[in-house]
Amino acid sequence: MAQGTVQVTHTGTSRWRRRTGEYASLAAALEAAADGDVLTVAPGTYRENLVVQRAVTLRGPEGSPGSVRIAPLDGVPLTVRSSAVVQDLHVEGQDAAAPALLVEEGTPELLDVRIVTRSAAGIEVRGGARPTVRRCTVDNPAGIGIAVLDGGSGVFEECEVVAAGQAGVAVRGGAHPRLERCRVHHASGSGLTATGENSALEAVGCEVYEVRGSGVQITGRATAHLTDCDVHRTTADGVTLDTDAVLTLADCRIHDIPENAVDLRSRSVLTLTRTTVRQFGRNGLSVWDPGTRVDANQCEIFDSTGDYPAVWVSDGATAVLESCRVHDVPDALFVLDRGSRADVVDSDLSQVRNTAVSVSDGAMAQLDDCRIRDAATGAWFRDHGSGGTLNNCTVDGTQTGVIVTKGADPTIERCTVDSPAEAGFYVSAGGRGSFLNCRVTGSGGYGFHVIDGCRTTLRKCRTERCARGGYEFADAGPDAAAGTGPDVEDCTSDESGSGVRPPAARETAVQTAHQSPGLLGAIPGQRVTEQGPQAVPAEPEQPTRTSKAVLGELDALVGLNSVKREVRALTDMIEVGRRRQQAGLKAASVKRHLVFTGSPGTGKTTVARLYGEILASLGVLEKGHLVEVSRVDLVGEHIGSTAIRTQEAFDRARGGVLFIDEAYALSPEDSGRDFGKEAIDTLVKLMEDHRDAVVVIVAGYTAEMERFLSVNPGVASRFSRTITFSDYSPEELLRIVGQQADEHEYRLAEGTAEALLKYFTAIPKGPAFGNGRTARQTFEAMVERHASRVAQVDEPSTDDLTLLYAEDLPDYP
Repeated sequence: MAQGTVQVTHTGTSRWRRRTGEYASLAAALEAAADGDVLTVAPGTYRENLVVQRAVTLRGPEGSPGSVRIAPLDGVPLTVRSSAVVQDLHVEGQDAAAPALLVEEGTPELLDVRIVTRSAAGIEVRGGARPTVRRCTVDNPAGIGIAVLDGGSGVFEECEVVAAGQAGVAVRGGAHPRLERCRVHHASGSGLTATGENSALEAVGCEVYEVRGSGVQITGRATAHLTDCDVHRTTADGVTLDTDAVLTLADCRIHDIPENAVDLRSRSVLTLTRTTVRQFGRNGLSVWDPGTRVDANQCEIFDSTGDYPAVWVSDGATAVLESCRVHDVPDALFVLDRGSRADVVDSDLSQVRNTAVSVSDGAMAQLDDCRIRDAATGAWFRDHGSGGTLNNCTVDGTQTGVIVTKGADPTIERCTVDSPAEAGFYVSAGGRGSFLNCRVTGSGGYGFHVIDGCRTTLRKCRTERCARGGYEFADAGPDAAAGTGPDVEDCTSDESGSGVRPPAARETAVQTAHQSPGLLGAIPGQRVTEQGPQAVPAEPEQPTRTSKAVLGELDALVGLNSVKREVRALTDMIEVGRRRQQAGLKAASVKRHLVFTGSPGTGKTTVARLYGEILASLGVLEKGHLVEVSRVDLVGEHIGSTAIRTQEAFDRARGGVLFIDEAYALSPEDSGRDFGKEAIDTLVKLMEDHRDAVVVIVAGYTAEMERFLSVNPGVASRFSRTITFSDYSPEELLRIVGQQADEHEYRLAEGTAEALLKYFTAIPKGPAFGNGRTARQTFEAMVERHASRVAQVDEPSTDDLTLLYAEDLPDYP
C-alpha cells in the first residue's frame, strides 16, 4: 500500500485559518498543524518516524480501521509529546531497542490504535505523561506489551495485550498507571508486573491468562490494587510478591494455576477480600519470612489439584483468615517455624483429605469460632514450642479431632468434637496441652486418649457415647517419673455419674489402645516430605548397619576432618575395649559423653545421630536413637517442674543419645532465680545413676559452652572430650552445593563454580552465618532464579533445564 496524502483541517479562530490543506507526508502535515487541528490520514503505509508535539487530532479515515500503517524501518514509529488525540492507526515497529509508540509528555488520548511490532515495548509511557488509552491492542512477541516508567501514569481502558515476549504490562521507576477492563494474555513473562519504590499499579475488571511467568508480580517496595480481576492459566505462580511489596486483591478470582496460586515473601503484605482461589497445583496461599503478612477476609480457597497444603505459613510469617472457607484440599492450613503465626476467625475448613490445621517447629495458631468438618485430622500440634489456641471451635466427621505430640502445648477451650472415628483428643510422645470445657460426642474410639504419661490438663470436659470409653490414660510405664500423667479436674462422662478419676488414682496402668496406621499421617513438605510421628511411638529398631558402614557415612560428609578423626578414635577405643573384655582382659574405661562446640549448620546433630548408631552397633547402647532437646524442653515455669521435665527427656533417651542443643542457655550469665541450674543438677545426677543407659551430648557456641561447663563442678567431669566443629571453608561449601546439584539433577555451568567460590569467600561470617544450611539455601535460591529464567524460554533444551549459571546466584545477605 503506497503512502497517501494527509488532509489537515485547520481550526484557528481567525477566518483565514479555518481551512483545509493537503500534505504529501505526515511530517509535513504535523509541521503545518497547530493546536486543535485535525489531521486525517489517507489509507497507506507511511515509512516515517512521527513526533506529535502539538495538541492535534491524528486519525485514520472513518470506516477503514487498520488502513493507515505507520511503519518506519527503524527507530520509534510514533512519539507523542503533547495532549493530542491519536485514533484509528496501525503502528508497526522493528527496532528491538526502541518502543513502537512512545508517550513522553502531556495528557494525550490514544483511541483504537493497533500496534503490531517486534520492539522493546509496544506502548511506552514515561516521565510526566498521563495518557488515556482506550480500545488499543498490542501484539509484541519480542518485548514488553505496555511499559509505564519513570513516574509516568495514565488510564488504559478496554485495552488488550495479545502477545508479549516479556511482561504483558510492566510498571517501574515510580510509575502509577490504572488499567480498566483490560486483557493481557500470551506473554512470555509475567502478565502484570510492578517493581521499585513508589511504583504502583491499579487494575479493575481485568483478565490475565495464558502467560509463561507469574500472572501478577509485585516486587521491590511496589504496590498494587486489583479489583474484580481474573488471573488464570499461568505457567508459574498466579500472584508473586517479594521484597516489601504491597498488594490488595478485592473480588478477584485466581484459578487454574499449576504452581502456588499466591506466593509472598520478604516482608510483603497482601490483603484479600471476597477473593476466590481454586485449582492450584501447590499452595493456595504460600507465605514466607519474618514481616510477611497476608490478611484474608470472606475468601474461598478450594479444589486443589496437587498434594500440598492450601495455606502454608513458614519462616516467621503471619496469616490472618477471617470468615473464609477452605475446602476440597489435601491439607488446609500448615504453620511452621518459630515466629510463624496464623489467626483464623469464623472460618470453615472442610473436605480435607489429611490434616485441617498443622502447627509445628515452634509456630503458633489461634482459631476462634471456626468449624472443621470431614478431615482425617482436625488439628495437629506436632512438636515442642508449637502451640496456640482453639477457642469455641467445632470439629465434625474426622478420624481424630485434635492431636498433640512431642512437647507441643496448645490451649483448647470450649471446643466440641463430634463423631470422630478414632479419638476426639489424642495426646502422645511428650505432648502437653490444656483442654478446658471441651466435649466429645459419638466417638468410634475414646473421647480423650492420653498416653505415655503426658502432662496434659483437662478441666470441666465432657464425653458422651464414646464406643471405647470417654477417657483413656495409658501410663508411661513402670520407670515413669513421679508427677507424670494428665491433671484431670471436674471432667464427666455419660459412662458414670461419679466423674472421671485422674490416672494417679487408678490401680493399674491401662494398656494403650491399638491405633490404625491412618491416625497420624505424613507432613506434606513444601520442599521435602517429612514423616510424621506414629500414634503409638514404636520402639526404635535395632541398628542393621555395622559400625564400619556408619563410619563410612560419616566419612562421606563434606569437611569435618578433625571431627571424623575424634569420632573414629573414640570408636576404636570402645571397639578394642569390647574385644579385650571378650578375651578376658581389662578394658580401659571410656567416657562416652561428649561436648560439641561450633557454629550452627556445621553438622553437630548429624554427627550425634551417627555416633548413637555406632554405639548401638557396638553393643554399647541398646537402641542408639537420638532425642534432641533444648532449654524449653527441660526448664519449667515453677519450682519442681524442671526436674520433672529433665527426667522425662532423659527417660525418652534411654538406650540412645540425649542431644542438648544450645546447652549454655541452661546457665545464663545473669541467672538470678533461673531454673536452668536445676536442670543441670538433675542431669548430672541422672548421668551418674544411669551411666550405661544414656549417652549425653551437649552442644553450642565454643565460648558459651566453656561457661556452661564451669557452672557445676560435676558437669565437666562427666564428659570425656570436647569435639570442635569448625566453620566450613568456601571450598567445602562449594562441594555441598555440588552434591545438592548432583542429587537434584542440575549441573554447574562453566564459571559457576568459580563464582560460587567467590560468593562463599565474600559472604559475611557473622552469628547469622549458617554454614551447611547457607550452602543449601544458596542452592535453593539458584534453582528458583534458574526457574524464573527458564520459564521465559519457549522450548528449553536439556542444558537450559539443568545448567545453573553465575547469574543465578542470590544477592549477599
